[in-house]
Amino acid sequence: MSDGSFQDDVLSELGDDRLQEIAGLVGTDDTGARELVGSSVAELSGELRQAAAEPSSADEVRAAVDEVASAEPPLQGVATLGGLAAGGLMAGVLAKLARPAANAVAKRTGLPPATVDRAVDILVPVVIAALTKRAATKKGGGLGDLLGGGTQPKK
Repeated sequence: MSDGSFQDDVLSELGDDRLQEIAGLVGTDDTGARELVGSSVAELSGELRQAAAEPSSADEVRAAVDEVASAEPPLQGVATLGGLAAGGLMAGVLAKLARPAANAVAKRTGLPPATVDRAVDILVPVVIAALTKRAATKKGGGLGDLLGGGTQPKK
């Protein structure tokens, strides 16, 4: 799973059914939903990197990354079953970052913030599952290794 970009990993974990759910939510086609997912994942990744660099949140992010890195690989379909309750510390960190990320994506795309919020809420457990799978293949890496060299969000 780690050969491609983090966005590709999230899209793969998301699956066609959830992608169609996002497409329906936004009122777009498969391509538009993929673009929204890519934009949202890039924004969440950037927010996560930024939180890791902030003294007030660095320890929490580091603990969440350590927890993800020490977790067993998720079972197939865990992204659709576990939700935020199964994500531990990383779920809490991403929940805090989801709204600012969604607002930035909404501003960039012109989509209603509430709609992008719902799409990002769908993505959070999928992002956790993708991070956990990446961590299983990248022993000893930190946040940068898990997220790869993905694009930073445009501010």
